[in-house]
Amino acid sequence: MSFQKVKSSTSRCFDISTAALHIIAMLFMLMDHLWATLLPAQEWLTCVGRIAFPIFAFMSVEGYFHTHNFKKYLLRMLVFAVISEIPFDLMYGGTWFYPVHQNVIWTFILGLLGIHIMETVRKKKKTPVFVLTAILVTIAGGLLGTLTMVDYYGIGVLTVFIFYFFRGRKWWCLLGQIAALYWVNVELLGGLMYPVRLFGMEFELCQQGLALLALVPIWLYRGRQGYHSKPFQYFCYAFYPVHMLILVLILGFVNR
Repeated sequence: MSFQKVKSSTSRCFDISTAALHIIAMLFMLMDHLWATLLPAQEWLTCVGRIAFPIFAFMSVEGYFHTHNFKKYLLRMLVFAVISEIPFDLMYGGTWFYPVHQNVIWTFILGLLGIHIMETVRKKKKTPVFVLTAILVTIAGGLLGTLTMVDYYGIGVLTVFIFYFFRGRKWWCLLGQIAALYWVNVELLGGLMYPVRLFGMEFELCQQGLALLALVPIWLYRGRQGYHSKPFQYFCYAFYPVHMLILVLILGFVNR
């Protein structure tokens, strides 16, 4: 496991900033939600939308390690999780109260709480205790995510943990991200398969497996923050509930 801070890029090679990652993830999420509401016939939108969640999961882990105050970070996420619940319920359940599916911010909150517990133990430098704690927290996180029915269920919480356990730019961290994301997306989640013919060979491509393409922008991130301001920060948080509410209002108007 690698827990060193990702250093900012000092070379001239192309990289993606934190701000750019947020914008990319928001655009992919918007495409997915457009498919879920206004454009269900445009299946390519949800295919591209698979890329959004791993980026957000990665950024939540980076946020944990870069925040100066975890309690404030968590509180901010709690506030927006509550604010987002009604727009989420309206979009996915068509009702103000849809208790069988919670919005994705709750997924990140469970992941961050698990990471905080593991980091607290790790800092005491007791490796056996940390390993045991990591195993128990990972199991508990997966179960809680499923039982509380947060978005992506327990698999979503495990995705957050993946970017914690394989945090860094060493080759084995990158390989671990590929293998673990393949496992949770293709083997555990699975889903719609597309027949593909390439170089005379036929095989099937898992739609959910397209989530692995999120690693391209993630690997291009080297710790550079990019544009940052309080208004931009809250815009990124507010985008989630606001865009869902707008889509629901447009859908309601179209279906009148």
